Amino acid sequence: MTRQQSSHRRTAATTALIASAAMVVVGVQTGSASADAQREAGATALVLSGTQRAAAVQEAQAGAAATARAIGLSDREKLVVRDVVKDADGTVHTRYERTYQDLPVLGGDLVVHQRKNGARATTKATNARISVANTTAAITAATAGKAAAATSDARSAAPSSSRKVIWAATGKPTLAWETTVTGVQADGTPSERHVITDATSGKELYSYEAIETGTGHTQYSGQVTLGTAPSYTLTDTARGGHKTYDLNGGTNGTGSLFTNSTDTWGNGLATNRETAAADAHYGAAVTWDFYKNELGRNGIRGDGVAAYSRVHYGNAYVNAFWSDSCFCMTYGDGTGNLKPLTSLDVAGHEMSHGLTASTAGLRYSKESGGLNEATSDILGTSVEFYAANTTDAGDYLIGEKIDIRGNGTPLRYMDKPSRDGNSADYWSSSVGRLDVHHSSGPANHFFFLLSEGSGAKTINGVSYNSPTSDGSTLTGIGRTKAYKIWYKALSTYMTSSTNYAGARTATLSAATDLYGAGSAEYTAVAKAWTAINVK
Repeated sequence: MTRQQSSHRRTAATTALIASAAMVVVGVQTGSASADAQREAGATALVLSGTQRAAAVQEAQAGAAATARAIGLSDREKLVVRDVVKDADGTVHTRYERTYQDLPVLGGDLVVHQRKNGARATTKATNARISVANTTAAITAATAGKAAAATSDARSAAPSSSRKVIWAATGKPTLAWETTVTGVQADGTPSERHVITDATSGKELYSYEAIETGTGHTQYSGQVTLGTAPSYTLTDTARGGHKTYDLNGGTNGTGSLFTNSTDTWGNGLATNRETAAADAHYGAAVTWDFYKNELGRNGIRGDGVAAYSRVHYGNAYVNAFWSDSCFCMTYGDGTGNLKPLTSLDVAGHEMSHGLTASTAGLRYSKESGGLNEATSDILGTSVEFYAANTTDAGDYLIGEKIDIRGNGTPLRYMDKPSRDGNSADYWSSSVGRLDVHHSSGPANHFFFLLSEGSGAKTINGVSYNSPTSDGSTLTGIGRTKAYKIWYKALSTYMTSSTNYAGARTATLSAATDLYGAGSAEYTAVAKAWTAINVK
């Protein structure tokens, strides 16, 4: 599946359950089960309206200078608020980007956790002291851009922008140029490659492809109810104004908004242009509801504003992608224009790339890129189960409906990722060298083991047999607890540079918040990571 993401710093431009006194009394009377439920409710994010979130961001930004001093940053550094998550128990998690002498610090992001009792903790993408000798570049932006374009494999590759930054994601903080090189990938996917170049030596320090590939009467989900405007346009006024557009074979812009003389959309066949639109529109609606009802998040950015969907991209384009720059999901029609990539789990997958960009901002390369891709698989799968759609029942197979290989097999398998012939089942030091769709395997496997446990089982008619690296036998805690732990880790503890070891730490912190440090859930998280060789 494909996702387009602008650089980590540009995500914003391109990416009450409070216990009452009566409930506390019930907890005492009925025992630990009720107390556990109260703990989980307290550590669950509150759904904030757009106005409430804007006020929370404004308040946090007003206090950013004091926060920077309190956590020990130098007077050359500033904090810029990117996201605020408020838990029902009064804990506030504020995600910041960092600048150094007003230059963006890539890999300098951090999260400050402020408890109701005043206790404060900080999660940082890097513990390195941010400092460079000077901020005068020895090479020009044009020179860096030319070199970056020369290394691109995309057609018509050309630098579209460059900015001076401090690179702190790997090694010693370094003055650098971040160049965005645009073009077209071999399969027709737009290319937005970000190249980090040492501003003194001209050496390439890092690069990643920001367009991340992955590969009514709907085609995949049967007859469903769609949120539409009274004028019969595919506009979902109940879910942030989400709209679905017809690109009609184009590759730019928004195309035309789907409009009809009745409120019936598509006929279940790919030959009807409205069918793919109905699938995409439905997928966006279910994902929105899942985020809000299960995760306490009001849309991708938490601000109540919807992304939009574009269908019929290109000609026989076998892919789908998320773009931060347009804040939208885009879907091709597949081989022969007969298999649009608009199935429910794919829609949830693409929309969740936007969620990751708006929260942890996991950089789409090496291990953090694998975790980024796995997050979309995990949440896309969770959306599919949440929908409880009998035509497309929930499963732990990725893209099983779209037949992207032409032989009826899914794109990926969560119970044993290596079944696809490329993905890793377990972590090793070489995982980060794999394509992110394959380095995602261990995290997908972790989620399956945490949810369902190891060994052979059948779920919704699909057979699974999940192994463990150490031969251990695991019992799952259930999918709902598993995705709540993953989301809390993503939204409050992971950063742009989180790797597999960091993901273990983040999910254990999330499990502690939700269920307690000595809980069965905490122990299950630890065992599931050990079972995929993350110790």
